[in-house]
Amino acid sequence: MRRFGVSVDSSGDRFLVPANASYTSPGALHVEGDASGASYFLAAGVIGGGPVRVMGVDRQSIQGDVGFADVLAAMGAEIRSGDGWLEARAGRRLTGRDVDCLAIPDAAMTLAIVALFAEGPTTLRNIASWRVKETDRIAAMAAELAKLGAGVESGPDYLRITPPARLAAATIDTYDDHRIAMCFALATLGGVPLRINDPECVRKTYPGFFEALDSVVR
Repeated sequence: MRRFGVSVDSSGDRFLVPANASYTSPGALHVEGDASGASYFLAAGVIGGGPVRVMGVDRQSIQGDVGFADVLAAMGAEIRSGDGWLEARAGRRLTGRDVDCLAIPDAAMTLAIVALFAEGPTTLRNIASWRVKETDRIAAMAAELAKLGAGVESGPDYLRITPPARLAAATIDTYDDHRIAMCFALATLGGVPLRINDPECVRKTYPGFFEALDSVVR
């Protein structure tokens, strides 16, 4: 709204719009790419070796999920960025982290898959919002991660993942949840065969996801 000439006072517990405010065209406006969707391909670059570059988002993005790249870097991935792009590739050995995911609630699901390839456990905290999404994502992710052999502990607002010594082949239920389908597809980059039920659920936000993933893997 500020870019279109309307300043909103968001101090305190309310939003205040001035009387008689009106929009004016900024002339040109860059529309960012989807940082949540980008997380799958950044993770693919790390798990699969990379590099994978995603266009349309960078470290200056206004979307919280762009912080996913910083978490990958903290775990040991190599992250590069420029004007309008982010790039990820495998760096040093990934190590598990205790991560506050309040600002990256959607990308945190992708992080749960990256955790399968880290050394030591990873704990995702402040994810209570997962309980009221397309499904109870904490329960669903715990169930499906266990199928792959991971050790899983969950609570009202956290999920702790301990990677297995070897991933197990599995059939993944998606609960009509597009993000479950997309993030679990990344586990195949670790060499484990998976069957994903109802892959068409990705049509909600990314109908071409599997074709896009296929285009960056060998």
